[in-house]
Amino acid sequence: MDARSSWQATLFEEVGGEACVNPLGGNAMRRRGLTNGAWVDLRPGWIGGADELLATLIDDVPWRAEKRQMYDRMLPVPRLVCTYDETAALPHPLLDTARDGLTAHYRAELPEGFATAGCCYYRDGADSVAWHGDTIGRGRTQDTMVAILSLGAPRPLLLRPRGGGSSLKFVLGHGDLLVMGGSCQRTWEHAVPKTSGVGPRVSVQFRPLGVW
Repeated sequence: MDARSSWQATLFEEVGGEACVNPLGGNAMRRRGLTNGAWVDLRPGWIGGADELLATLIDDVPWRAEKRQMYDRMLPVPRLVCTYDETAALPHPLLDTARDGLTAHYRAELPEGFATAGCCYYRDGADSVAWHGDTIGRGRTQDTMVAILSLGAPRPLLLRPRGGGSSLKFVLGHGDLLVMGGSCQRTWEHAVPKTSGVGPRVSVQFRPLGVW
């Protein structure tokens, strides 16, 4: 698959300047408390000048297509994926800076820090992720954090209480950060729904060890 062909025509017309990781905290970071001890932090524009980072990830990450069993059929997962464990070199140095910044900022709430990076490539609006929580591993029984860096076309990320209920909508744009913390993975679910008329998006999910 030539990943470049899927984004070249839709990549941003103006280069956003030199890439940088902007500060966390202060008025730039907004926390919203949810139910059952869950919360989310939103930091718009955390990564500045992210066009080159997005292009590098689309072109250089060894994306793979997966299939999953759905009842009696094996169906393709509607996005491409790649996972970097705690020993793997990340595909761009700015991601190391981002991970270190998250670890430093959340040290009091997450002493072990962030270790792994999972990447998802949403090639267009037909790619999506269904309702789920990161409950394989420690997230099933313990409070934890998952930090999502969004790059590319804006896409809504929805959250709803596990078991059903009204959903919350966060539209994540180019360079935005959303962090799910507390009990969020086991008491809430999140999803990226299908939409129409949007370009490519890459999300990078930073997690502690033992959470996926």
